[in-house]
Parts: sequence; C-alpha cells; structure tokens
Amino acid sequence: MVEFYQSYRRTILLVDDTPANLAVLNALLKDQYKLRIATHGRLALELAEREPIPDLILLDVMMPEMDGVEVCRRLKANPITADIPVIFLTAKTQESDELIGFEAGAVDYIHKPLLPMIVQTRIRTHLQVQDLKTALKMHNQTLEERVAQRTAELLKMQDATIMAMGVMAELRDEETGLHLKRTQEYLRLLANTIAQHPRFSHELSAENIEWMAKSAPLHDIGKVGIPDAILHKPGKLSDEEFTIMKNHPTYGRNIILEVERVLGEDSKFLLYAREIAYGHQEKWDGSGYPQGLKGDEIPISARLMALADVYDALLSRRVYKPPFSHQMSVDIIKQGRNSHFDPDLVDAFLQVADQFEQIAIEYADPLDEVISDMQFAQNH
Repeated sequence: MVEFYQSYRRTILLVDDTPANLAVLNALLKDQYKLRIATHGRLALELAEREPIPDLILLDVMMPEMDGVEVCRRLKANPITADIPVIFLTAKTQESDELIGFEAGAVDYIHKPLLPMIVQTRIRTHLQVQDLKTALKMHNQTLEERVAQRTAELLKMQDATIMAMGVMAELRDEETGLHLKRTQEYLRLLANTIAQHPRFSHELSAENIEWMAKSAPLHDIGKVGIPDAILHKPGKLSDEEFTIMKNHPTYGRNIILEVERVLGEDSKFLLYAREIAYGHQEKWDGSGYPQGLKGDEIPISARLMALADVYDALLSRRVYKPPFSHQMSVDIIKQGRNSHFDPDLVDAFLQVADQFEQIAIEYADPLDEVISDMQFAQNH
C-alpha cells in the first residue's frame, strides 16, 4: 500500500522580499521542514530547480522586478517545477486578485498577517494532496501495465485504496472504517429506494448509484486539513474552532479537484466524490455550510450522504453524547424533514428505516457490540 506520510523531512521553498516575513516563516517551519529561502523571483526560479525538487513553495505575491504571479507562471511552464504546489502569501483580499493567482497555477492563498495554525494546516493539507497524487499516479501506471490480466484484482485494490483514504481522515477524528462502510450502505439503500421517483430518476441510474456509493467513503477526506487539537477536543468547540472545522468540506473539494486536474479527464467517481465532500454539510433550508445552498441547489449525491451521515452519527457513541436508539434517530430525522433534509429523501428513508437498522447492526463497531451484549445480559 502506498504510504501517504513520508518518513523524510519535506523541503519547502520560501520566497519573500521582506526579511521580517521570512524570519517568521523560518521560525515557524524550521523544526519540521528543510527550508530554502529566496528574496526575489529569479533566485526562487533557480532554487526551485535544485535537487531535491521542493515539495511545496510559499510565494509572496508583491515583489519588485518579478512579482509572485509571474514567478508562478514560469514555474508552471517549466516541466521540472510544474508539479510543485504553490501557495501565495498576500495582503490582498480581493477575489479578482485571487482569481489571477489561481489562473497562474497556485493551489491556495494564505492572507497576511500570517497565523501559525493556518500556515501549518495549509502546508500539511497540500503535502498530503501531493501524496495522494503520487498514489494515484502509481495506481494508474499499474492499471495500464497489467489491466489485461489483472482487471478484477486491480478494481478490488482501487476500492480498498478509496476506503483507506477515507479511513485516513476518519482515524484522525477517532472514527472507524465501519462508519465508512455503514454510511456507504445507507447511501446505496436510500438511493435505490428513491431511484424511480420522478425527481431523481434522471440521475439515479444503477451505474450512477454505484459510483456514488463508491465515492461515499471520501466524504470527510477534508478533515486531514483540520488541526488535531480541534478534531480531538473532548468538549464543545468554540466559535473560532467551529469556523475552522467548517473548512473541511472545502478542503475535501480542493483535494479532489487537484486529483481531477492531474488525471486530466472526466470521472463520475471523482465528480460524485467532490459533490459529496463539498456538499454533505449543506441543509435543505439553506442553513448549512460551506456555501449555504438550498433545496435542489444541493447535489442529490450530497443530500443522500447528509442523511446517511446524520443517521450514523445519531446511532454512534461520541465523547459528548451516548449512542441514540434507532427509533430516536428516526424521529430526529423526521423532525429534519424540510429543514435539514430533502423531504422526499426523508419519506424514502422512513420506508426502509428497518433496513437502515439492520445495516447498523451488521456493521456495528466492536465496542458498541460489547456494550449491547452487556445491556442484554443485564436485562435478562
């Protein structure tokens, strides 16, 4: 299995014409990464080509002679440096300025003044994206070389890789792979139940439902960008912490967008993975995040995932709550009809709620099984 976290120290190129900014970044990053420092664009281009090629570049936008946007364009035009992720450092906040940077090839922006937690999180996220790209490239090479004789085996490996990528995010949130399996099966069941409804039949073909189910384990992949102190906090998050947590759908979308860019071709699996990662926290009445989408603006794949994810969360043990009963969970989802959830999906859910419960039992976490057995013994 491809390792997403490398054992060696990554190399980061810092580019800024202001010594004070370089001093801050150096102090923040020197213990974790190997650093190269450039004070102007031409030196940055030279250092970017030196072996080992940098794993990531932090690039100031406003510099004399050659600004950061031009440096980025030249990096992307050079085959040696084209794949290095570039994060712009800027005091500008206009969307038009950011659009120019993204068109030049940047993967992200960090706004000044620099906040240590934001800098660390963005760097870690984009290095993990690079790991994911490497894993997918290796996987695609294997497919091309051996597809004729090992198609079935490779497809199983692909499914396992997808699940492993989902587990990577879930384990940081103290979840289990069984959560991914349960929500995958909930989504498949709910989609098949509603597939003939006039509102959904045009999209919910058997093939599309299977692609949605395959992509479901990646719904929280963006949590790789959330600091451990927030993910593992035993109590309620502060407003500031929750604001950071609400970034995980956007991080997930960005990770999958980067994979799509590398592959350079349309993929239903990646389309649905992106929709689900970005949209599963949206709500039918528009009160969700990150976009505040309302009603049919939310992709059907994300609406299916939202209900599946909430049902599983209600039944699951958390540091802040015990597991709810199946009936209590059903009642809560009924209360969310027309507010949190698409009303037609809730109606379909109620038709197969007993089957949801069977999935929850079949793929129960080991701790919950032990607790259920103890409760049964006490009652009998």
